[in-house]
Amino acid sequence: PMTLGVRAIVLKEAEGTVFLVRHTYVPGWYLPGGGVERGETMAQALAKELREEGNIELTGEGELFGVYHNKRASVRDHVALYVVRHFRQTAPRLPDKEIAESGFFPLDALPDATTQSTRRRIAEVMDGRVPEDIW
Repeated sequence: PMTLGVRAIVLKEAEGTVFLVRHTYVPGWYLPGGGVERGETMAQALAKELREEGNIELTGEGELFGVYHNKRASVRDHVALYVVRHFRQTAPRLPDKEIAESGFFPLDALPDATTQSTRRRIAEVMDGRVPEDIW
């Protein structure tokens, strides 16, 4: 069966920053996101993952940017990427057994360990590049 994931580019456009997470179980910085569970819509999964990974509450709808085939680094076949501009962070996300670190980073100064796929997705959104089919 096909498995589906969601990821989000959460932007503070006035500050020129994007939200990234670093997990405890895999190296690198990633866009927040996760799996879509049975009976859950993509929008519900997006809201849940942003709450869980960043204490981020949507105050408007996420904008679907693209759907990618994911051949690497995940058990999810396809990933739906959303751009989130309307939100509030209720509190900083403290580290736990899943999230080692998280925060907003300048778009022009991402952490060195930001994954290549994360950099490509951000560039597609920010530079108006045509989305690739493969994550």
